[in-house]
Order: sequence, then structure tokens, then C-alpha cells
Amino acid sequence: MNSKKNAFYAQSGGVTAVINASACGVIETAAKSNKINKVLCGENGILGALNENLIDTSKESKTTIAKLKNTPGGAFGSCRFKLQDPVKQKKEYERLFEVFAAHNIGYFFYNGGNDSADTAYKVSQISKKLGYPINCIAIPKTVDNDLAETDCCPGFGSAAKYIATSTMEASLDVASMSETSTKVFILEVMGRHAGWMAASSALARIDQKDAPHIILLPEIRFNQIKFLNKVKDVVKKNGYCVIVASEGVKNSKGKFLAESDRKDAFGHSQLGGVAPYLAGLISQKLNLKNHWAVSDYLQRSARHISSKTDLLHAEAVGVHAVRYAIKGLNGVMPIIVRSKSEKYSWKIMPAPLSKIANVEKKLPNSFISKDGFDVTAKAIKYLKPLIQGEAYPKFKNGIPHSQKLKLVEVKKKLPNWKD
Repeated sequence: MNSKKNAFYAQSGGVTAVINASACGVIETAAKSNKINKVLCGENGILGALNENLIDTSKESKTTIAKLKNTPGGAFGSCRFKLQDPVKQKKEYERLFEVFAAHNIGYFFYNGGNDSADTAYKVSQISKKLGYPINCIAIPKTVDNDLAETDCCPGFGSAAKYIATSTMEASLDVASMSETSTKVFILEVMGRHAGWMAASSALARIDQKDAPHIILLPEIRFNQIKFLNKVKDVVKKNGYCVIVASEGVKNSKGKFLAESDRKDAFGHSQLGGVAPYLAGLISQKLNLKNHWAVSDYLQRSARHISSKTDLLHAEAVGVHAVRYAIKGLNGVMPIIVRSKSEKYSWKIMPAPLSKIANVEKKLPNSFISKDGFDVTAKAIKYLKPLIQGEAYPKFKNGIPHSQKLKLVEVKKKLPNWKD
């Protein structure tokens, strides 16, 4: 009798340049295990389990799986779907475990951020109540870098490298045109409540005179008068000003500067629009010619300029997730632990999801300058190792070559799900 169980792996939330390296780590490590039969991936995250749309990774070659490390985006599809309170919506969980039982699934790996950690935690808890033994491991991933317990989040280092590079390159452009043209450039980056992404732009500097000249963080309430005075002073001193603003910057009343009425599936307000808001303010109040850009999906999908450190982190958490699961751990996340030595080094350790789910790690006060428009040397010391090393993908026809999968689905055994 075959005692091996299948594993379920899925990707959730906004994807990153290196999330597929975590998938690779899971699939390759599982293949070497004598406890896991196959890795079945959920098509479009947890919805793949609910809809019984499961992808059989054993149909892919080892070479194909290995090449996932060079491919951005979510190879198996992602989703923004949050499981409800198990007390109020028990049917969702009953359906999950019905699918798990039908496909002999004994291991659950969910690759995502805060809301995804919450999903994994809920599944680990409800499995005990439903009497279905399953080992649930959340795998960290978020460009926002706001997961608790872990030193950093896979995906962040590569996004930070892209932001720092873009800030530096754009600043050289603006500087060269500033005498007769553009005086101000604004780059909007992701970061709803935590300013890690905006802070990373400071890595663009070689010395303190370099861009970015102003960093707007969600941790600091926006003061229009102070901001405009700062822009005016920088332009007067340097001839131009480069601003990096988090999408989550809030006004004095705590409301997002650029918030729409739309909500995503996690219940979060749709953000985006800080850069044009600031541009309008600068045009109207200071009469300075300006340009703005929103890095949006570019910052989280730029595999061509990924951080090697970040890529190693991403693969390692996938590898350790499987190791923890087959050891019998449940309701944990493999986290990155930074050593205290001067030279950067790290290791992977398990942390309980009860301390991670729905907890946001914001930029600490010690990382923010006194005037609130910059970051400190302590922040730079933390950030710099995370963007080190290059991990260029192979190029074909002049562009990065990404790996496509067969995505062979497992035959369904259950009636269609109706929520």
C-alpha cells in the first residue's frame, strides 16, 4: 500500500519576480522526499482547490521546473480570495477538505503575504476540528516586505533593486534636462501601510546629494506646506528634485491621498494616483514643470534585474517549507533570520503563523529621518544586503526567456463547487 500523500501548493495575492523560485523549491524538494507522491498546484491560488482545478506538476520535466526560477509572475496563476471566518462560512472549508480527501492531499503549501498567511493558519486550525490530518505551511512572499517575524520577505529585494535602479537612472535624465525643462520627477511605488518599497529608493544614492531628494512614507502623515517648502528648497539648491512616494501616503486625517471607492477581494481600498496628485500640487502651487511615473507591476515583475540574494531567499523558503511539513510541523512559516555578524548572512527557521497572520510590519521609527522626508543610515544598513548580487535570466531574441508550462490538470472527481 502506498503511504505517500500528495501535496497542494498555490500562489496567492500579488506575485513577484521570484515567487516561482519558491515553487521550484517546493516541487524539487518534494520530488526527493519519500513521503510526498506528487505536488498538485492550485490553478489561480486557493480557488484551484475550491474548484478542483489542480495542476499535476509531475507532467513537467525536471528542466522545465528548474527554469521556473528565471520566470516572473505566478506560473500557476494567483488570486485575491480570502477564506471567510470558519464559524460563519464552514462550507468553504468543508469543500477544501473534500477536495483534499478526493486527491489524497496531506500537505498544504500557500505562497503569499499577510492574507495568505491567514488562510494557511485558518486551514491548519480547522483541519483539527474537521478531523482531517494535514500539515499546513505558509511560504512568505510579498514585495511590501511587511510580514511579521521574518527579517525580510522574498520578492522585496528584487523590487527594491528595481526601484533603486529606476530612481538612479531617471534622476540622471532629469538632472540633464533641468536647466531648461523638467524640474521635478515623481516616482510612485507600492506600499499600502508600510514604507519599505519607498525607503529602498535611497539605495540609489552614491552620496547624500544624489536622488532621491524626498521620500514620502505611509508611516508619516503628509503635510502639504512642509512638502512644498521642501521641494522648493531642493530645486533652489540642486536645480531639480526627485521624489519617491509610497502609494499609501496618508493625509493629516489618516486617509489615503489617492484612494478610490473600489475594493479588492481582500477588502483593501484600490490605491494608485499619488504621483499625479503630487504633480498637480507642484504645478499649481510652485509652477514647476514636472513629470511623474507609476512603477506599478513593473517593480514586482522585473526578473531581468532581480537580486541574487532575493532569489536565494525565495528558493530556500520553498525548500524548507517541504522539510518542515514532512517532519510533521503544522501552522508555521519558514522565515529568514539575519545573523548579527557584520558580514551579511542568514538562515531559515520556522515561526508560528499565529504570530504572523494579519500582522503588518511597518518601517520602524529608527529607520526614518527626523524631518520625515528620508531614511536613516540604519535603514540603509538593513536594506543594502537585500539587493546584492545579480541573477540574470538567459536571454533569447534580445529579451529575457521565460519558461512556459504544460499545466496538465488532474481529472476531477467531485461535482462542481457552488459557493
